[in-house]
Amino acid sequence: MGNQSIVTEFLLTGFVDDHDTQILHLLMFLSIYLTAVVGNLLIIAAVTLDHHLHNPMYFFLANLSFLDVCYISTTVPKSIAVSVTKNKLISFAGCVAQVFLVVTFVGGELFLLTVMAYDRYVAICHPLQYNMIMNSNACIQMAATAWISSLIHAVLETSLTFSVNFCGSNKIGQFFCDMALLQKMTCIDSNVHTILILILGVIIVTFCIGLLFASYGYIFSAVLKIPSVQARYKAFSMCTPHLTVFSLFVITATFSYMIPKTLSTPIVDLVSACLYTLLPPVLNPIIYSLRNKDIQKSVWKISSRLKYLLG
Repeated sequence: MGNQSIVTEFLLTGFVDDHDTQILHLLMFLSIYLTAVVGNLLIIAAVTLDHHLHNPMYFFLANLSFLDVCYISTTVPKSIAVSVTKNKLISFAGCVAQVFLVVTFVGGELFLLTVMAYDRYVAICHPLQYNMIMNSNACIQMAATAWISSLIHAVLETSLTFSVNFCGSNKIGQFFCDMALLQKMTCIDSNVHTILILILGVIIVTFCIGLLFASYGYIFSAVLKIPSVQARYKAFSMCTPHLTVFSLFVITATFSYMIPKTLSTPIVDLVSACLYTLLPPVLNPIIYSLRNKDIQKSVWKISSRLKYLLG
């Protein structure tokens, strides 16, 4: 151990140095990033500018879109910069910041999607009391709780990850500082840290999924009692986008972190990381827009105004 130098910076080696591959990586990531940012900013603008969308469901949706913009902006711009400059170095402080922000936004998305499940539960199971329960103060408090909880979680996870020294190779086989790969680069046996990080993550995920299942258990029970087929369809259609987004997020993240070691290869790890860091921010606004006519109308109005101003 005495001959090993302490790592003070890292190399992001997720993509090979081949020129054609770098060009493809640049174009693909730039397209994905612009699609995600524009789509989510349109939803934020629609909710902010259209007074018809000033209700709890769209308030939480705007928060989710803001989280998605922050989430994808934490990893993709740095990866694009690597392709342009061919400089794969990221400082130790930059790596710490990236891990902290990724965990913050991942946790924030999970907590916020759980809050949105509760909002759907109140809307369907207690419609007459909806405005009283989901008043503006309650919505702000729920959103603030989601953000604060995610920040606390991120502080704990990041502290555990960087509480040890890193030595030996400083190469991270990803396009961002991946916490799982960093744990393999420590100077000491990091099993304790890995187990603590895993336990903390499992507790939070189990808690959020448990609340979601409870909410949708009551929702489905209430909807199935509605005599009108059209009313049942309308109630289910209110929940479909949220369930789709939540499933997409949890499945991609779980797939990335629960891959058996026997199946884990650099290519598989890279693809799985792309799934949970890129897909949700890109698909979330599309899923909500496709299933929601109010969002479609508002986004169309904003797009028309922008075309008129730019034309």
